Amino acid sequence: MLTILMETRNHEAELAQTLSVLVAGAVEGLVSDVVILDCGSHDGSSRVADAAGCRFYRDWEIGTVLESVRGDWLLIIEPGARPLSGWIDEIADYVGFGRQPARFSLSRHDRPPVWRRWLRKEGPLECGLLIARRQSLAYVGPGMRLADLATAAKPVRLKSEIVPARAMRQARDESIIRPE
Repeated sequence: MLTILMETRNHEAELAQTLSVLVAGAVEGLVSDVVILDCGSHDGSSRVADAAGCRFYRDWEIGTVLESVRGDWLLIIEPGARPLSGWIDEIADYVGFGRQPARFSLSRHDRPPVWRRWLRKEGPLECGLLIARRQSLAYVGPGMRLADLATAAKPVRLKSEIVPARAMRQARDESIIRPE
C-alpha cells in the first residue's frame, strides 16, 4: 500500500488537480491514504483535502506524520503535479521488488533542451519521490520538510512520466498575461 504526501501553501486549484489524478490509484487499491501538510494556507486547500477524504495537518512534525501513515511506501509529490498513464502499474511493481527510492521521469513535453538542463537546477520534488517509509524515517530530522527528504534520498528514475507542478503554474500565468 502507498501513502501520498504533499505540502501545500495556497495551492487550492493545484491540489484539486493532483488529487483528481490520484483517484485512479485509490480505485485500483494501490493508494491507501493521502496526507496533506499545510504550510500556512489562507485559501480553500483544507476544504479540497476534506472533500477528497485526505488527512490535512496544519501543525505537523514530519517524523510524527511518517509514523502515522498507513502505507509501507510513500509517494511525495507537489500540488499541481500529474502522474501520466501507466504510473499505477509501474509503482505497484516497483514497491513489490524495488529497494531504493525512485522518482518519475519528466513528461516528454516538459523536458527542457539538454543545454537548458545544464543551466537549470531541478527542484527536489519536481519528479516526485517514491520511498519506503522505513527508509524515510532514517532521514528524518527536526524541522524537516518533504523537499529535505527528497534531497537526502538518492533515487533511481522510473519510466513512468509526470507533468511537473511548474507546468501548471506556467500555463496559468500565460493565460493571465495573454490578452483575449
